[in-house]
Amino acid sequence: MAGKAPYWSHEAMFEATPISASHVRTFVSGHLVEHRLLYLVDPVRLVASELATNAMVHANTAFRVTLAALSETVLLTVRDDSRSVPVRRTARAMDEGGRGLEIVNLVSLEWGISEDAAGSKAVWASFAIRGPRER
Repeated sequence: MAGKAPYWSHEAMFEATPISASHVRTFVSGHLVEHRLLYLVDPVRLVASELATNAMVHANTAFRVTLAALSETVLLTVRDDSRSVPVRRTARAMDEGGRGLEIVNLVSLEWGISEDAAGSKAVWASFAIRGPRER
């Protein structure tokens, strides 16, 4: 997903505390409403919450959330300073966790992980922007 210039972009830093997931949901919802992408609020909020929770629980570092509109997609990126790469797994019925990346996979158009030389990683997910006829 790299290499495309965004039409708009918003970014914020969050601490690795439980309240941050709520702040991330508010952050993405507000910007999607601002850009009149109301139909994306629920799926992007869900994925943002899952990725923020993963950053808090597994990376345990502050993390940066970026929400950007590219040509036909909205791109959500959560970047933290951990080298630990998330692993998608299949949770059993009684498991209390382990469904986050499966949810991301089901709700987003595409998703992936990128790492940089400095030791941070970004988990991103994209969502289709509807054309004028689809509204």
